[in-house]
Amino acid sequence: MKKFAFAACVAIAAAVFTSCGNGTPKADLKSDVDTLSYAIGMTQSDGLKEYLSQRLGVDTAYIDDFIKGLNEGATAGDDKKKAAYYAGIQIGQQIGGQMLQGINYEVFGNDSTQSISLKNLLAGFVAGVTEKDQKMTLVQARVMTDQKIQEVKSKAMEKQFGAWKKQNENWLVKNSKAQGVVTLPSGLQYKVITEGKGAVPADTSVVKVNYTGKTIDGTVFDTNMKDKNSEPVEFRCNQVIKGWTEALTKMPVGSKWELYIPADLAYGPRQQGEQIKPFSTLIFTVELLGTK
Repeated sequence: MKKFAFAACVAIAAAVFTSCGNGTPKADLKSDVDTLSYAIGMTQSDGLKEYLSQRLGVDTAYIDDFIKGLNEGATAGDDKKKAAYYAGIQIGQQIGGQMLQGINYEVFGNDSTQSISLKNLLAGFVAGVTEKDQKMTLVQARVMTDQKIQEVKSKAMEKQFGAWKKQNENWLVKNSKAQGVVTLPSGLQYKVITEGKGAVPADTSVVKVNYTGKTIDGTVFDTNMKDKNSEPVEFRCNQVIKGWTEALTKMPVGSKWELYIPADLAYGPRQQGEQIKPFSTLIFTVELLGTK
């Protein structure tokens, strides 16, 4: 027999449990319909314990409490007030469980000693649902979420990688004084190795380049020049990190530059793979072969 969704089980249970109150229902198989109802109930319970524990995070040691809630929900029928209350409990548990865990991981990573405020999370949630006493608009809330997540992450990463950040900042100061190095207002530094005479790409142009990237300690983290058969790569100028976009839109085709990209024009406080730590200055040798 095909298995129904659990939502369908509730509809069946409403007919079976109506007079049972909150205790465990007692089977009374006096007719074919009674027997059919009981058999359907048995088949629909298959896999439920695994679903409760693995998907809903329910401790099955408390299965009697689950049964009590099941009976109450099933016997509520179309009582809209009770339906709203049960929905609130379900969503509230999701907020306080999986949602809270997910947000904490997004903001604090593996640092389990820190957490966002559940009280204020619920206050904002309720304000959004009821549209009352809102401290900000929904648009402002989205912007604020992105902004504050980055601020909190940056502070946490700075605490962990502060010495590396300072080392990279000092390196850029020293490098800016080297012969042939140009420093732009954005903080991007570059040195011309070969000056091309071709067209200068726009930020929407597709370019063809050879490149090698390394960090200030000499670690090569990326290159398209792995062997003699390597092909140039193509991409749109505005689809890469800010430092690349700014440099490429100043380079004539045929140029070969060395770029020194500060962290805020690269990956900032974010870890990028295993070799690029937060707050890393990135050094690229870039040869611009063509644009279209």
